[in-house]
Amino acid sequence: MLSRTASEASFILIGPDAAETLTKSAAKAGEHKPQVHPSAEATYRPGSSSSYAHDWSAEGTGGVLNPHGRHFIDAYGRVCNLRGVNLSGSSKTPVNDDHDLFPAHTSSVTFVGRPFPLEEAHEHLSRLRRWGLTFIRFLVTWEAVEHAGPGIYDTDYLEYIRKVLSLLPNYGMTAFVAMHQDVWSRYSGGSGAPGWTLEVVGFDLMSLEETGAAWLVGVKGGGHVEVERGIWPCGYQKLAASTMATCFWAGDTFAPKAKIKCGDGSEASVQQFLQNAFLNMWEVVARTVGDLPGVLGFEIMNEPHRGYVQLPSLHQFDYNTDLHLSYVPTAFQSFMLGAGHPTSVGHWTRSWPIPTRLTGQGVLNPDGKKAWREDGPTEGKCLWEMHGVWGWDRNKNEGVVLRENYFVKHPMTNEKIDWYQDFYYPFIQRWAERVRRFTGNDKLVFVEPIPNEFCPSNWTAGCQPDNMVYAPHWYDLNALFTKSFGNFTVNVQGLSRGMFPLKAFYWGQKGACDNFFVQIKNIIEAGYKSLGEKPVLIGECGIPMDLDKGEAFETENWSWQLKMMDAMMTALERCMIGFTLWNYNPSNTDQLGDDWNGENFSWFSRSRALPASLLDYEQTSPTLDNGGRILQSIVRPYPAKTAGIPLKFEYEINTGAFTFEWANPNPSAPATGKPSISSPPLGGHPILAARETEIYVPSSLVQGRDLVVEDLDSKDRYVYDESRQTLFIVTDNTDPGAKHRISVSLRPPMNPLFEVNDFMTDFGAQVIAVGMVFFAFFAYLFVAFLQ
Repeated sequence: MLSRTASEASFILIGPDAAETLTKSAAKAGEHKPQVHPSAEATYRPGSSSSYAHDWSAEGTGGVLNPHGRHFIDAYGRVCNLRGVNLSGSSKTPVNDDHDLFPAHTSSVTFVGRPFPLEEAHEHLSRLRRWGLTFIRFLVTWEAVEHAGPGIYDTDYLEYIRKVLSLLPNYGMTAFVAMHQDVWSRYSGGSGAPGWTLEVVGFDLMSLEETGAAWLVGVKGGGHVEVERGIWPCGYQKLAASTMATCFWAGDTFAPKAKIKCGDGSEASVQQFLQNAFLNMWEVVARTVGDLPGVLGFEIMNEPHRGYVQLPSLHQFDYNTDLHLSYVPTAFQSFMLGAGHPTSVGHWTRSWPIPTRLTGQGVLNPDGKKAWREDGPTEGKCLWEMHGVWGWDRNKNEGVVLRENYFVKHPMTNEKIDWYQDFYYPFIQRWAERVRRFTGNDKLVFVEPIPNEFCPSNWTAGCQPDNMVYAPHWYDLNALFTKSFGNFTVNVQGLSRGMFPLKAFYWGQKGACDNFFVQIKNIIEAGYKSLGEKPVLIGECGIPMDLDKGEAFETENWSWQLKMMDAMMTALERCMIGFTLWNYNPSNTDQLGDDWNGENFSWFSRSRALPASLLDYEQTSPTLDNGGRILQSIVRPYPAKTAGIPLKFEYEINTGAFTFEWANPNPSAPATGKPSISSPPLGGHPILAARETEIYVPSSLVQGRDLVVEDLDSKDRYVYDESRQTLFIVTDNTDPGAKHRISVSLRPPMNPLFEVNDFMTDFGAQVIAVGMVFFAFFAYLFVAFLQ
């Protein structure tokens, strides 16, 4: 059997006799202790191991998944492509949520049973395993853990999530626990923090909606009708959410007068009180689940927001970054409204070509109700009035801005503020150190920037915690805003950054794939450019199921949803990136959707599924597909574990065919590459002690068809095991840098779902005809000129 020493190559074929030498050489190099995969033996037959492609348990990975460079690797040095779901959108709201009573009864809610009752776990986890979506972004909220009051933790909920997460390895799954928030809290129009966090700062929960400090219609069950659709993200700019985010991240800087009474009678600044409570809550979560083998790591906070920090003007928000829809008060107008002063506010409506435009004015809070509690720390006064940001001129009976640039520079030092550098990075480090006291240093840390922002250029090595994974989000903002998808798509990411409009417009399915690819590629490569060789995972990406006013619920024609999801999945695959789709919601129905702010993203619907008693739970059972929508676009092949460096993967939904290219590591090549998805470095890879590559190929594609495998070298071997939905490939060539390619097709091919059209396929004949007319016209002029 051929072999190389650790000093000669990073790709090593070894037998049992060389295992001890390999272990010693790796230890000397400071690497993780390697495992030797059975496929390293020359006599190994493909598929002889008991695992499967999408198995992330200890059995499937050799016991570990570690970040290395831009990749995740298993114990054998194989590159792992983690693909899964957010579990779940239902976790934003309590089991006993009562839309009619909200926002009352803040302390008596319970999240036990979110994302699903424990007795349903086998059904849902079996279904996700069949679909190859075994990497879980497991959502918890601060409210779920600590809704009853500061320091009062819901032990029933903590026990529940431990039981759920303990089950994951039995299904080949692993998860990272994500602390979810939107617009700070349900009580300010989103999800996340408990109601008492707003109360300790001085807000009156029962007055937030009337004073325009929050938009609560969506969390009360609304948001489905046209006039309410898409308003909830504007809540980030409203008084409650912006104030809470500012106090949390930068209260010591911008709200030093706000003092909170602690349980022991002492006082703390608002920032320290909120951050300490958050960290204490995280400590409880880490203690509860940090030792579980099914928990790969933790995410500090979903889609963090800076609040008012760095807001250049109290008179306007940035139209390019902050959504303007319905009534959008400026910061100054919000201050006056919250202080009990009726105020005229601009009203924004949908438009074209710009998304919205100012169409009118309206007086909010006509009864002069106050958002601030008299018994709160501000004694009923606006927190920002208390800090001299604005005041009320009694003689003129109007508000006056006193410090227009208050949130741009440090009020005491006058130094320019940077939210990331001054507040976010230091807190991430503090949080990571706190969590790792109870989980060890091997757990991964998932972090993300502010939504729709590229990775900041100042996120340098000194600001990155160990074992960091960059986990930004991506959505097609145009489709989210319009709830529609068709042949015409727009690169909103480019337009918001000054792109020439004609370059931002795309036509057809091919155009949508290219559009989405460019946007996701920009996010990933911005991460590589700032962070260096760090793993990048798209933590959220998805499409609305209720496109085009929910027509598919009536017609059962899901063609546009199929096309949009395929365009997104194709773009992700072209980027060679892992992701967790938003979202698998076990309680979704056609009528209620995800039952939060009018959203309907779950491609599983409980109202469409078979009862559990009729299900077969094997991976090959089509009974588990009942309840799924647009599965043809979601359940698709992918290289899960690659014995080498993935280079290119392409899947064609209409035929079921795919190609995959990968290369052996090359120790003589550079260990770092350009910040480009197309040029992953081949050097610097850990010892690769496996020859077997495992590709997930869903049985739903292969049933009744032959799997045709081509383009492998003559000495390469493979086998497809439908029961494990895995194509096992063992390559023969172990030369450093050697490339491999596989082409897989189905016989007979699948029936096409739709046409992959572009501008020329739709209008090519017309373009040619017009061109011929112009050519003939100019030819006539030319001939006439010669005569």
